Amino acid sequence: MSEFVLPDVGEGLTEAEIVTWRVAVGDTVAVNDVLVEIETAKSVVELPSPFAGTVTALLVDEGTTVPVGTPIIAIGDTAEPPTTESGPEPEREPTLVGYGVRRSGPRRRRKVPVDLGTVVQLHGGHEHDVHRRIRVKPPVRKLAKDLGIDVADVPASGPTVTRADVEAFAAARNGANAGGAAVAVAADTEPAPEISPAAPVTAPTTALAAATVSPVRVPVRGVRKAMAEAMVTSVRSAPHATEWLTVDVSRTVDLVARLHQDRAFEGTRVTPTVVVAKAVCLALRHTPTLNAAWIDGSGEQPAEVLMHGSVNLGLAVATDRGLVVPNVKSAEHLSMVELAREIERLTSVARAGGLQPSDQAGGTFTLTNVGVFGIDAGTPILNVGESGILAVGAIQRRPWVSDDDTIVPRWVTTLAVSFDHRIVDGAEAARFLTDVGDILNDPATALTY
Repeated sequence: MSEFVLPDVGEGLTEAEIVTWRVAVGDTVAVNDVLVEIETAKSVVELPSPFAGTVTALLVDEGTTVPVGTPIIAIGDTAEPPTTESGPEPEREPTLVGYGVRRSGPRRRRKVPVDLGTVVQLHGGHEHDVHRRIRVKPPVRKLAKDLGIDVADVPASGPTVTRADVEAFAAARNGANAGGAAVAVAADTEPAPEISPAAPVTAPTTALAAATVSPVRVPVRGVRKAMAEAMVTSVRSAPHATEWLTVDVSRTVDLVARLHQDRAFEGTRVTPTVVVAKAVCLALRHTPTLNAAWIDGSGEQPAEVLMHGSVNLGLAVATDRGLVVPNVKSAEHLSMVELAREIERLTSVARAGGLQPSDQAGGTFTLTNVGVFGIDAGTPILNVGESGILAVGAIQRRPWVSDDDTIVPRWVTTLAVSFDHRIVDGAEAARFLTDVGDILNDPATALTY
């Protein structure tokens, strides 16, 4: 029998949560069959089996967080080879992945362990109706678990059970529970006695009070736990300062509209964020201290400022499990088309819960777009180990005073840069912010950088 211990799936990770077992005791597995989904501080990861055999024990329950190196599953040798219609299936040579090479003879297709992320629902509740398979992404399944919902009970609005489906089901369930309580109170409560002015007022036993939803405690784990710890560490370790700039970005909006029609961008999602990302990379050429890190000294070794040789541009992405920050490697060397495609890829993978640790390692400067939530601006907190972060507010139509003192409607946004004041002084931050603003105000000025 072999025990599979929780591996370190990313540099520096010390623990992970068992989200969903993809096998059960008694299942036969081959090398590289997926055993379990785990959630680390960075992403949800599928772990393949390093052994072939029969699952004899699941050593850790779902929802449990364990340290790296903890045995999580036991796999024993298969008692006897699987059979086919023509007799025992021949043994296979071991290989790095999959079954291995068949020595001789026919083989029957192996039964694959049931994917616990697939829910079987009945149409109309009748046994003779056709079954429909519904896919559930790990972040959505975890949300359902945190809310105490069996995802099999959630009606799907499409081929995949979505976050909105789970939230709607939770709201309906809470409403039903509250409504039932209200009916019971209304039926069982006698008419309230008259209260004199001197009588003490007690808590009302009304239908409204009975309809109050009970509080829910949600464990802080995985990505959300890592996010919380990183934010506290950042605020405590780096002296933050923030500067703001409001900019007319009408020409950037026009540029984005033109790029939508450009054949080079066909099939690529182009947004103002792509132009901002390009502007950031160009502006950092003039103010490299915003693309740096503070290295504490030790003993006689003095503190140092590490000036990064390349821009690994982080993108703050809000997901079901919390905030994650994948980064575009060497973003300053990418064309607009390449930058747009990489931003789209990383954002999509992040929201699907499929980021790898390497996607989030090595960031040097971060961009966060709070404007997608309709927010004018915000004071961003530095990503740990970085000296700068830029927040972009909502791009809105506002009255603007033009150069000839007339008031005209323009597309306007507010930029806010937070910086580590040990590394960056106010003048450097102002220059960076002005450079980004100038490019967004007139993208043609990028040619001068």
